[in-house]
Amino acid sequence: MADIEDVRRLALALPGAHEVSYKGDPWFNVGKKTFALALGSRVVLKLDKPHQELLFEIRPDTFQPCKVATVHWAYVEIAQLDEAELAALVREAWAQIVPKKVSRPLIEDAG
Repeated sequence: MADIEDVRRLALALPGAHEVSYKGDPWFNVGKKTFALALGSRVVLKLDKPHQELLFEIRPDTFQPCKVATVHWAYVEIAQLDEAELAALVREAWAQIVPKKVSRPLIEDAG
């Protein structure tokens, strides 16, 4: 069962990632771009849209849509994930905002 400390550890281990606080909640960014933020027992992740839609369909108890302005993200009930699942999702969210030349080696190594 994962928690916010797991999210923090996994996010901050990624190249260029840092934590900022917004209204008391931890946000995980690279530069000024956010890839994850914590809201209570849930985390909001920027996932690949087709993957996100599949997760909404097959695991609606764990993944729900989150619309921020015009961008669609995913609410994730992190307590329902094991560490390997969480690590893959945090890495995917990070890869959405960094240049492919930065993310490709890490994604290929994890694959």
